[in-house]
Amino acid sequence: MWGCQIMARISDMKITLEDLTIILLKLIGEDPTRTGLLDTPARVASAWKEWTSGYNTDVEQIFKTFEDGAKDVDEMVVVRDIPFYTHCEHHMAPFFGKATVAYIPDGRILGLSKFNRLVDTYARRLQVQERLTTQIAEAIMQYLVPVGCGVVITARHLCMESRGIRQQGHSTVTSALRGVFKDEPEVRQEFMHLAHAQR
Repeated sequence: MWGCQIMARISDMKITLEDLTIILLKLIGEDPTRTGLLDTPARVASAWKEWTSGYNTDVEQIFKTFEDGAKDVDEMVVVRDIPFYTHCEHHMAPFFGKATVAYIPDGRILGLSKFNRLVDTYARRLQVQERLTTQIAEAIMQYLVPVGCGVVITARHLCMESRGIRQQGHSTVTSALRGVFKDEPEVRQEFMHLAHAQR
């Protein structure tokens, strides 16, 4: 309830990201008027608009598919090690890593760069790694309609590394399997082998 009241108050006052950054600087004990911080509110606002631009992207528009070139293509297509950067919704701290995406076509193929864009779109929203992994897989199944797909994400979380437990050097791995990737052990094994194979 209090959150709704705060949001209504902010909306009435037309507070900007710059205003909020100035408030934050004051609350942590900084002086927003000192030389080094004068342009910080504008920079922070610009950065957060970029980091959250995924909310404004229509995911369906990413899936411009091709039937030409898809004939007789019934083997796995894998795009490995797609880099991403996002922010966790719990602390708004960065987490980042790489995603591997695979699918088996069913009459249509997708331009390979579109998978990078898909990952980036969902990463440019406040996230948890589990949801990010699932959203990518669900979008592929909904808009590409393949025989199946798989997504594996490996990431480092600064909310753990820089605060709280403060442990570095480990990563979190999540996966989402759909269609034959989930139902057929041989397909799942092939995907996992390709996703984790050393170069």
